[in-house]
Amino acid sequence: MNRRLQRGVIIVPNALTLANLFFGIWAIVSASRGQFVTAAWLVVIASIADLLDGRVARVTRTGSRFGAELDSLVDAISFGVAPSLIVYHLFLADGTWSWIASFFYVTSAVIRLARFNIEQAGQAKVAFHGLPSPAAGTTLATFYPFSQTEFFQTYLSGWPWPVFMTALMVILGMLMMSHVLYPVLPKFGFRTPRGIATLVGLVLVATAALTIPALFFFPACLAYVSYGVLKAFTLGFFERLPDRDMLLDTDVPDEADEEQRELDYEKLAPPRRLWRPYRSRRRAADAWPERRNPAEGSE
Repeated sequence: MNRRLQRGVIIVPNALTLANLFFGIWAIVSASRGQFVTAAWLVVIASIADLLDGRVARVTRTGSRFGAELDSLVDAISFGVAPSLIVYHLFLADGTWSWIASFFYVTSAVIRLARFNIEQAGQAKVAFHGLPSPAAGTTLATFYPFSQTEFFQTYLSGWPWPVFMTALMVILGMLMMSHVLYPVLPKFGFRTPRGIATLVGLVLVATAALTIPALFFFPACLAYVSYGVLKAFTLGFFERLPDRDMLLDTDVPDEADEEQRELDYEKLAPPRRLWRPYRSRRRAADAWPERRNPAEGSE
């Protein structure tokens, strides 16, 4: 791989992270203008960019400490500030101190991301320690599109949703800071029946997300949140302790889960051109004896 291509590959993960930031800021602006459907889908797009940047960094083996820190700072905005402002403008703007719920959620997201950087950033893993902030943010953001569906208007519109969403925001904040384990995106492939089944499941999920997004995302996110809680309660009830570290992937890694490697950016920099003044070159020439032509005889 030539140097120019290597430099381009290094930029790709950070470019995806900055795209995540772009959509997060756009979601905040949209929510402040009352465009809640637009804000919700912008948070979803930001979560897709967040999913891709880490995987691209692992596949290309271009992960770095800088990228991990940048990713967490961006996630705090896209999945902490943006979703909390969506809920605030929808349900909490009229209360004097109701913004405290948004503050608690953002604080929880920041603490969860700081803990992630210390414990799990850049490592292959099969579980997240606490609810991932993209999942929490997508859950809050996609409520409004779900509330505009015919199903919601027919069967669920009479529920006290301002109370439910405020409570949900607090619960999601607590889960982000908790020790509940949540699964990562499962591995898929064509070599094993399990990999094929996982691939089929992911295709079905992607199809539902693209065809009925308003009906799919909010219930799916609630199911993901509930799965981690129910699994934690089930393991605690039966007092079953795992026989290995559930946070680390001890299986044979694939090409997307390889360890990070140290990058020497000096080697990827353009080569320096050596330039010496005319006098220096003349002095160097004078310091060496003149070369004689072998064909010429001696005096």
